[in-house]
Amino acid sequence: MSETNPLGLTEDSGSYYRRIDDDTYMPTLHAQGAWQPHEQHMAPVSGLIAHCMETFNSREDMQLSRITFEILGVIPAAPSTVECRTIRPGRTIELDEAVMSVEGKLVVRARGWRLSKQDTSGVAGGLPAPMPAPDDLEPWRGSTMWGGGYIRSLEFRRDPQSVPGDGRMWLRSTKTLVEDTDVSDMAAYVGLVDTANGVATRANPNEWMFPNLDLTIHLWRSPQAGWVGFDTLVTFGQSGVGLTSSTLHDVRGPLGRAEQILTVREIPTRP
Repeated sequence: MSETNPLGLTEDSGSYYRRIDDDTYMPTLHAQGAWQPHEQHMAPVSGLIAHCMETFNSREDMQLSRITFEILGVIPAAPSTVECRTIRPGRTIELDEAVMSVEGKLVVRARGWRLSKQDTSGVAGGLPAPMPAPDDLEPWRGSTMWGGGYIRSLEFRRDPQSVPGDGRMWLRSTKTLVEDTDVSDMAAYVGLVDTANGVATRANPNEWMFPNLDLTIHLWRSPQAGWVGFDTLVTFGQSGVGLTSSTLHDVRGPLGRAEQILTVREIPTRP
């Protein structure tokens, strides 16, 4: 154990999670959060929940088009159980729910709308502008700003025109989601989206805290795993609330949006 790994999480895995049984997963050090060393980062948590949702209810005729995660508190880096159910079954529209609990405590509740697949290519349009390709942007070291094993597992490309609160970033992971387990492109992609709140920070995270309490992802097409692109705007209000809004991209172009509500507070100065 060490100061950066106080719980002695596994470091030698090439994945964020190891399966314990059908519903329970053990996070590795690569799932470690950026704010506190004893918590999980919400990004791999989101991917794991999306994976469980998809394996619970796999329908080739449906697409996961919106998923909202409610973060109910700190997510301890300990065995995590995910349970799924269908709330609203349907032939063309369906609503599923997944809940994650750690040490008997509910920590995340997620709901996902599945919509039927249709051929709408004749009326498709209204897409945001594409981002520059990852190879056209500069490498950036996320660990210079953020701590934790999750951030260290990522490769970044940053637009040099980015400014605090408004920026563009590509990132991809060097790890798989679940050890020795095939996961969909959807789950792998969703497992990186929560990083949006750290790619265009408006304030120094050593001086201010601004964790998100939720994550809502809207997708108008299925993503391709690999590089995840963020065109992100961060807004802070005057009473302790903020919002991170991102247009999401993969290497084929824009594909959706993510929104994260933030609680903004100054970190007390130590005497």
